[in-house]
Amino acid sequence: MDLFGRLKRLLIGGPRNIRDPHLFQKVSLVAFLAWVGLGADGMSSSAYGPDEAFRALGEHRELAVFLALATALTVFVISFAYRRMIEHFPVGGGYSVATKLLGSTPGVVSGSSLLVDYVLTITVSIASGTDQVFSLLPVAWHEYKLPLEVLAVAALVVMNLRGVKESVTILLPIFILFLASHAVLLGGVFVLHVGQVPAVASEVTEGVRSGLSTLGVGGLLLILARAYARGAGTYTGIETVSNAVQIMREPKVETAKRTMVYMAISLAVVAGGILIGYMLLGVRVQEGKTLNAVLVENLGFGTWFVVLVLVSEAALLTVAAQSGFIGGPRVMANMAMDSWVPHRFSALSERLTLQDGVLLMGVAALATLAYTRGDIGALVTMYAINVFITFSLTQLAMCRFWVRARGREPGWRRGLAVHVIAAVLCVGILGVVVYEKFFEGAWLTLVVTAVLIGLCFLIRRYYRRVEATFARLSKQVESLPPAAAGAPPPAELDLERPTAAVLVGSFGGLGIHSVLTILRLFPNHYRQMVFVSVAVLDSGNFKGVAETERLAARTRESLEKYVALANRLGLAATSMMRVGPDPVAEADELCAEVAQRFPKTTFFAGKLIFQREKWYHHLLHNETAEALQRRLQWRGLPLLVLPARVWN
Repeated sequence: MDLFGRLKRLLIGGPRNIRDPHLFQKVSLVAFLAWVGLGADGMSSSAYGPDEAFRALGEHRELAVFLALATALTVFVISFAYRRMIEHFPVGGGYSVATKLLGSTPGVVSGSSLLVDYVLTITVSIASGTDQVFSLLPVAWHEYKLPLEVLAVAALVVMNLRGVKESVTILLPIFILFLASHAVLLGGVFVLHVGQVPAVASEVTEGVRSGLSTLGVGGLLLILARAYARGAGTYTGIETVSNAVQIMREPKVETAKRTMVYMAISLAVVAGGILIGYMLLGVRVQEGKTLNAVLVENLGFGTWFVVLVLVSEAALLTVAAQSGFIGGPRVMANMAMDSWVPHRFSALSERLTLQDGVLLMGVAALATLAYTRGDIGALVTMYAINVFITFSLTQLAMCRFWVRARGREPGWRRGLAVHVIAAVLCVGILGVVVYEKFFEGAWLTLVVTAVLIGLCFLIRRYYRRVEATFARLSKQVESLPPAAAGAPPPAELDLERPTAAVLVGSFGGLGIHSVLTILRLFPNHYRQMVFVSVAVLDSGNFKGVAETERLAARTRESLEKYVALANRLGLAATSMMRVGPDPVAEADELCAEVAQRFPKTTFFAGKLIFQREKWYHHLLHNETAEALQRRLQWRGLPLLVLPARVWN
């Protein structure tokens, strides 16, 4: 193993054994660990969502009680709506549901918004986490925040390249520390200040009465609505659970629903409690400090407790950033399966992680941090917009589902009512945030999302043209003469005769073209063929032992068709296959086995050759043939790449 290989093994670990019967249990998450890895995104928003909302109240601090109630109610409504959605669509949240129920265009809008959302999940969480830590330090030291944020993102990239469960397990003590410290915090706020409840109630009543006399009902409601919308970041982690059902322990749906309940209760209690705590303890804005830092200081438990709470918040925000690395690559993989993004993003690494997606999310997060300089106000605004675009489309899609199901599905009226309420909430929050914050960062996230949507359409149009080329290649088999009636079957394979080993995928297109090209280039030389194929595990089929067996069965069926094609052409033929996440590594080992069995073997692989080579071809195609050719050349085995021309 070379130096790079040893370093990679040290950082992210060795490859997983896909033949391990307990593999799926080892890499999946039970409800509690899912709550840690995914629900932490929602809970950690209590560090910045209530802060933003309370600042928007200005001098009308008495409205914090109503804001807390509205926040808790919104958490429960949206969470319950997503919990109901998981029952009917466990394959994924916004992108899959919008695509299935509203069509491909709303689906790609939802998917693109989700991708930007998950990038911002990482940046907002890391930026807010450093804000908590630097609230303990002098303002002069704040120039070091950005370098620390960059290091934190890089560390999370490495952790997620190792695997989801490993990264969540490492962060578990942090999550427990957050729960314990905030239980003490909220207990102190309410227990030690319970005697102030009558005075606070009187203050709230007087404040509302004064506001009504000066601003009127409309003015007071407008302030409350603005603060409510500014706190939209509080709800940003709710959908994460629905987008990661695939990585949960069986029964996946029940595990996901239980995780959603854990997250909803914990988020409503913590976020609502913090808002009321701001009011009870007279929290005021201080330069260089978050409102949570001021709240804990005002509680008076001592410096050690201030440090404990803020460090636990910063640590949990790091866990929350983790959910961006879990959910983002999975949304990207689902879109790759539908050809909206390059197909390589659905591929699993040898650690069975979505490696390319993790790396892209990390790079995008670093770019966002660099552009915004870690400004949490701008980041939260951008974050909330994309979250609520997806929320709104998802709830509208579910409304359509229940309208179609009326009279057929039991409880359809209740289901429709839940999603209508959730849709009204989400669309309303989205509209207010865009209106209020358009020139403070909202325009940028809308532009970035629109550009990403346009890029997705260009990529899909390209893949459709390539698919049309494959369809034309597949038609070549229709021009072959039928097998002669009564013709003797081809002879058995001779281990000492020249053998053509053809690397193929599913039956059709490039594989058929490769077979016919070999016969044309080497007439009467190869009288026997071995068809070699790798059943590639990707995000679409890595769902359990049963799905892996179905993948292997489909691959065997394709190989049988190739063997039948060779027999039809008068050739003796057989096939060999393996199952794995890396087509190059698995094919390399398989070709070595073929060469050992048939010493006089020449390997062949097909490749699309474009009339005008473009830079993006390398991004949109995996170039497996060239990578395998280099490996086999090192083994001393010949592999010829057969071109299939594409005019563009």
